[in-house]
Amino acid sequence: MELPEYWMSRPAYQIEPSTQVAFDHLLATAQADGVGPFIEYTLAAPKWQFLCYVAEHKCIALHGSGNPGIAVFEPRQPVDLNEFGSQKAVYAAADGIWAMFFAIVDRERHSMILNNACIGLADASGQTSEPFYLFSIGQAALSRRPWREGVVYLLPRDTFVEQPPIPFGQFEVLAAQLASQVPVTPLARLEVDPEDFPFLAQIRGHDDARFQEYATAMQTGAPWPDD
Repeated sequence: MELPEYWMSRPAYQIEPSTQVAFDHLLATAQADGVGPFIEYTLAAPKWQFLCYVAEHKCIALHGSGNPGIAVFEPRQPVDLNEFGSQKAVYAAADGIWAMFFAIVDRERHSMILNNACIGLADASGQTSEPFYLFSIGQAALSRRPWREGVVYLLPRDTFVEQPPIPFGQFEVLAAQLASQVPVTPLARLEVDPEDFPFLAQIRGHDDARFQEYATAMQTGAPWPDD
């Protein structure tokens, strides 16, 4: 299946055995250092590769934030068009790059609407594609380059549930979104810079007002905006 051009594939990478050993050691060291310590990252591999590895192989959920001092994540009620994303919960990502996006986009100092996703496509045989990404923020904010230093929190995944698959023709869409209805204490946290985000130059801009018109139509059944 071919997706529209604004969906981006994960950069190709291969984790060598020595890098995997280093990732495992780094995670184990962080978990042994107490509750939610900062990870001292000195590896040559990009941070997004470490985050993707622990999310996919170590039962870790990831949450990106500009706040480096969160001791416990409490369930909150978001505003979301999706039923899964509108429940009162702690939300996290099952993908390192997606979580990093929320860490490096400064929504505290810049008003904007985000349009973002991380999905895989599963065919009838159960084969799942590599992740695809969409990252877009309000054009006015994008012109100001609203980036910041942030933190990706590593959370235990045992209380999180996955977003159910969404039927899409002959495929199922698998969103990398997780939710926990109970508080979650971080295992560790990793500082990230905008330059750590592999799609920084590919973040798109949209018209916030126009985007809100479409969102309102979907929520209320109002007439679909004219093109």
